[in-house]
Amino acid sequence: MSQWANIKAIAFDLDGTLIDSVPDLTAATNATLAECHLPEVSDALVRSWVGNGAQVLMQRALSYASSMAEDSTELQVQLEQVMPRFMHHYGEHLQQHSLLYPHVRETLQQLTQAGYKLAIVTNKPYRFTVPLLTAFGLDELFSEVLGGDSLAKMKPDPMPLQHLLQQWQLDTTQLLMVGDSKNDILAAKAANVMSIGLTYGYNYGEDIGLSEPDAVCEHFADIGKYLQS
Repeated sequence: MSQWANIKAIAFDLDGTLIDSVPDLTAATNATLAECHLPEVSDALVRSWVGNGAQVLMQRALSYASSMAEDSTELQVQLEQVMPRFMHHYGEHLQQHSLLYPHVRETLQQLTQAGYKLAIVTNKPYRFTVPLLTAFGLDELFSEVLGGDSLAKMKPDPMPLQHLLQQWQLDTTQLLMVGDSKNDILAAKAANVMSIGLTYGYNYGEDIGLSEPDAVCEHFADIGKYLQS
Protein backbone atom coordinates (compact mmCIF):
# COMPACT_ATOMS: atom_id res chain seq x y z
CA MET A 1 0.00 0.00 0.00
CA SER A 2 1.26 3.50 -0.85
CA GLN A 3 2.41 5.64 2.06
CA TRP A 4 0.05 8.32 0.74
CA ALA A 5 -2.92 6.01 1.33
CA ASN A 6 -2.56 6.46 5.10
CA ILE A 7 -3.20 10.21 4.96
CA LYS A 8 -6.42 11.30 6.68
CA ALA A 9 -5.71 14.97 7.37
CA ILE A 10 -3.82 17.76 5.60
CA ALA A 11 -2.30 20.91 7.09
CA PHE A 12 -1.81 23.81 4.70
CA ASP A 13 0.38 26.86 4.95
CA LEU A 14 -1.43 30.07 3.91
CA ASP A 15 0.82 32.81 2.47
CA GLY A 16 2.56 31.62 -0.68
CA THR A 17 0.62 28.35 -0.65
CA LEU A 18 -3.09 29.21 -0.91
CA ILE A 19 -2.92 32.99 -1.26
CA ASP A 20 -0.45 35.41 -2.83
CA SER A 21 -0.62 37.99 -0.04
CA VAL A 22 2.62 39.86 -0.76
CA PRO A 23 1.02 42.86 -2.52
CA ASP A 24 -0.98 43.72 0.62
CA LEU A 25 1.94 42.98 2.94
CA THR A 26 4.07 45.32 0.84
CA ALA A 27 1.44 48.07 1.08
CA ALA A 28 1.32 47.71 4.88
CA THR A 29 5.11 47.59 5.16
CA ASN A 30 5.57 50.72 3.07
CA ALA A 31 2.85 52.63 4.91
CA THR A 32 4.69 51.84 8.16
CA LEU A 33 8.09 52.82 6.75
CA ALA A 34 6.65 56.09 5.44
CA GLU A 35 5.56 57.00 8.96
CA CYS A 36 9.17 56.44 10.03
CA HIS A 37 10.38 58.70 7.17
CA LEU A 38 12.14 55.72 5.61
CA PRO A 39 12.19 54.76 1.91
CA GLU A 40 9.81 52.19 0.45
CA VAL A 41 10.82 48.60 -0.23
CA SER A 42 9.91 46.60 -3.30
CA ASP A 43 7.36 43.84 -3.70
CA ALA A 44 10.22 41.48 -4.62
CA LEU A 45 12.06 42.21 -1.36
CA VAL A 46 8.96 41.63 0.77
CA ARG A 47 8.41 38.37 -1.13
CA SER A 48 11.87 37.25 0.01
CA TRP A 49 11.19 38.22 3.65
CA VAL A 50 7.82 36.52 4.21
CA GLY A 51 7.54 33.28 6.16
CA ASN A 52 8.62 33.85 9.74
CA GLY A 53 5.72 35.96 10.96
CA ALA A 54 4.82 39.66 10.90
CA GLN A 55 7.46 40.80 13.38
CA VAL A 56 10.35 39.26 11.45
CA LEU A 57 9.02 40.74 8.20
CA MET A 58 8.95 44.24 9.70
CA GLN A 59 12.34 43.70 11.33
CA ARG A 60 13.89 42.88 7.97
CA ALA A 61 12.17 45.82 6.30
CA LEU A 62 13.35 48.29 8.95
CA SER A 63 16.89 46.95 8.78
CA TYR A 64 16.98 47.23 4.98
CA ALA A 65 15.41 50.70 4.81
CA SER A 66 17.46 52.19 7.66
CA SER A 67 20.75 50.25 7.18
CA MET A 68 20.63 49.27 10.87
CA ALA A 69 21.65 45.73 11.82
CA GLU A 70 18.65 43.47 12.44
CA ASP A 71 19.90 42.57 15.92
CA SER A 72 20.89 46.10 16.96
CA THR A 73 19.32 47.55 20.11
CA GLU A 74 18.27 50.68 18.20
CA LEU A 75 16.37 48.65 15.61
CA GLN A 76 14.71 46.48 18.27
CA VAL A 77 13.43 49.57 20.06
CA GLN A 78 12.06 51.01 16.82
CA LEU A 79 10.51 47.66 15.90
CA GLU A 80 8.60 47.56 19.16
CA GLN A 81 7.29 51.05 18.48
CA VAL A 82 6.17 50.43 14.88
CA MET A 83 4.63 46.96 15.14
CA PRO A 84 1.21 48.28 16.24
CA ARG A 85 1.24 50.58 13.20
CA PHE A 86 2.17 47.72 10.87
CA MET A 87 -0.65 45.61 12.31
CA HIS A 88 -3.05 48.50 11.80
CA HIS A 89 -1.99 49.08 8.20
CA TYR A 90 -2.11 45.38 7.32
CA GLY A 91 -5.60 45.18 8.78
CA GLU A 92 -6.52 48.00 6.40
CA HIS A 93 -4.89 46.25 3.40
CA LEU A 94 -5.85 42.66 4.16
CA GLN A 95 -7.43 41.78 0.85
CA GLN A 96 -7.11 44.73 -1.50
CA HIS A 97 -4.61 43.10 -3.85
CA SER A 98 -4.12 39.52 -2.58
CA LEU A 99 -5.17 36.67 -4.87
CA LEU A 100 -5.88 32.96 -4.59
CA TYR A 101 -3.41 30.82 -6.49
CA PRO A 102 -4.88 28.84 -9.41
CA HIS A 103 -7.08 25.82 -8.59
CA VAL A 104 -6.86 26.33 -4.82
CA ARG A 105 -10.59 26.49 -4.10
CA GLU A 106 -11.54 23.57 -6.37
CA THR A 107 -8.76 21.36 -5.03
CA LEU A 108 -9.62 22.09 -1.38
CA GLN A 109 -13.28 21.35 -2.09
CA GLN A 110 -12.35 18.05 -3.75
CA LEU A 111 -10.18 17.05 -0.78
CA THR A 112 -12.97 17.90 1.66
CA GLN A 113 -15.46 15.89 -0.39
CA ALA A 114 -12.99 12.98 -0.43
CA GLY A 115 -13.12 12.93 3.39
CA TYR A 116 -9.84 14.58 4.35
CA LYS A 117 -9.80 16.85 7.40
CA LEU A 118 -8.13 20.15 6.53
CA ALA A 119 -6.25 22.62 8.72
CA ILE A 120 -4.43 25.91 8.27
CA VAL A 121 -0.99 26.10 9.92
CA THR A 122 0.45 29.53 9.21
CA ASN A 123 2.92 31.91 10.83
CA LYS A 124 0.58 34.82 10.02
CA PRO A 125 -1.07 36.28 13.15
CA TYR A 126 -4.41 34.58 13.84
CA ARG A 127 -6.27 37.92 13.84
CA PHE A 128 -5.53 38.27 10.12
CA THR A 129 -5.76 34.61 9.13
CA VAL A 130 -9.48 34.00 9.70
CA PRO A 131 -10.67 37.23 8.02
CA LEU A 132 -8.49 36.45 5.00
CA LEU A 133 -9.88 32.91 4.71
CA THR A 134 -13.39 34.32 5.06
CA ALA A 135 -12.77 36.97 2.41
CA PHE A 136 -11.87 34.25 -0.09
CA GLY A 137 -14.71 31.95 1.00
CA LEU A 138 -12.34 29.27 2.30
CA ASP A 139 -13.09 29.41 6.03
CA GLU A 140 -15.73 26.65 6.06
CA LEU A 141 -13.33 24.18 4.43
CA PHE A 142 -11.00 24.06 7.45
CA SER A 143 -11.70 22.25 10.71
CA GLU A 144 -8.79 23.91 12.51
CA VAL A 145 -6.96 27.21 11.99
CA LEU A 146 -3.64 27.87 13.73
CA GLY A 147 -1.96 31.26 13.38
CA GLY A 148 1.61 32.08 14.27
CA ASP A 149 0.47 33.26 17.70
CA SER A 150 -2.08 30.51 18.40
CA LEU A 151 0.46 28.38 20.27
CA ALA A 152 3.70 29.01 22.16
CA LYS A 153 5.80 28.21 19.07
CA MET A 154 5.39 28.50 15.30
CA LYS A 155 6.91 26.75 12.27
CA PRO A 156 9.61 25.52 11.77
CA ASP A 157 8.92 24.21 15.28
CA PRO A 158 6.77 21.06 15.11
CA MET A 159 4.38 22.25 17.85
CA PRO A 160 1.49 23.25 15.53
CA LEU A 161 1.58 19.90 13.73
CA GLN A 162 1.93 18.00 17.00
CA HIS A 163 -1.12 19.93 18.23
CA LEU A 164 -3.12 18.69 15.23
CA LEU A 165 -1.97 15.11 15.77
CA GLN A 166 -3.17 15.26 19.35
CA GLN A 167 -6.36 17.21 18.59
CA TRP A 168 -7.44 14.81 15.88
CA GLN A 169 -5.95 11.69 17.52
CA LEU A 170 -3.88 10.87 14.46
CA ASP A 171 -0.80 8.75 13.98
CA THR A 172 2.14 10.58 12.39
CA THR A 173 1.60 8.57 9.18
CA GLN A 174 -1.89 10.08 8.82
CA LEU A 175 -1.00 13.78 8.60
CA LEU A 176 0.41 15.65 5.59
CA MET A 177 1.89 19.17 5.59
CA VAL A 178 1.64 21.20 2.36
CA GLY A 179 3.59 24.44 1.97
CA ASP A 180 5.88 26.59 -0.13
CA SER A 181 8.60 27.28 2.43
CA LYS A 182 11.42 25.39 4.07
CA ASN A 183 9.75 26.26 7.38
CA ASP A 184 6.84 24.02 6.38
CA ILE A 185 9.10 21.13 5.44
CA LEU A 186 11.30 21.51 8.54
CA ALA A 187 8.21 21.51 10.76
CA ALA A 188 6.91 18.37 9.04
CA LYS A 189 10.22 16.56 9.42
CA ALA A 190 10.46 17.54 13.10
CA ALA A 191 6.91 16.25 13.67
CA ASN A 192 7.72 13.09 11.66
CA VAL A 193 4.85 13.66 9.22
CA MET A 194 4.85 13.67 5.41
CA SER A 195 5.21 16.85 3.40
CA ILE A 196 4.62 18.27 -0.06
CA GLY A 197 6.63 21.30 -1.16
CA LEU A 198 5.22 23.74 -3.71
CA THR A 199 7.62 25.37 -6.16
CA TYR A 200 5.81 28.72 -6.34
CA GLY A 201 5.31 31.05 -3.38
CA TYR A 202 7.94 32.40 -1.01
CA ASN A 203 10.99 30.39 -0.04
CA TYR A 204 13.75 33.00 0.35
CA GLY A 205 14.85 32.41 -3.23
CA GLU A 206 15.67 28.74 -2.55
CA ASP A 207 14.51 25.67 -4.45
CA ILE A 208 11.96 23.94 -2.18
CA GLY A 209 13.41 20.61 -3.31
CA LEU A 210 16.57 21.37 -1.31
CA SER A 211 14.52 20.90 1.87
CA GLU A 212 13.71 17.35 0.72
CA PRO A 213 9.93 17.13 1.11
CA ASP A 214 8.32 13.78 0.32
CA ALA A 215 7.03 15.25 -2.95
CA VAL A 216 7.36 18.48 -4.94
CA CYS A 217 4.45 19.99 -6.90
CA GLU A 218 4.55 22.83 -9.40
CA HIS A 219 0.78 23.38 -9.23
CA PHE A 220 -1.61 23.23 -6.28
CA ALA A 221 -3.93 20.85 -8.13
CA ASP A 222 -1.09 18.30 -8.41
CA ILE A 223 -1.46 17.47 -4.69
CA GLY A 224 -4.43 15.25 -5.51
CA LYS A 225 -2.34 13.06 -7.80
CA TYR A 226 -0.25 11.84 -4.86
CA LEU A 227 -3.23 11.25 -2.60
CA GLN A 228 -4.89 9.15 -5.28
CA SER A 229 -1.77 7.01 -5.81
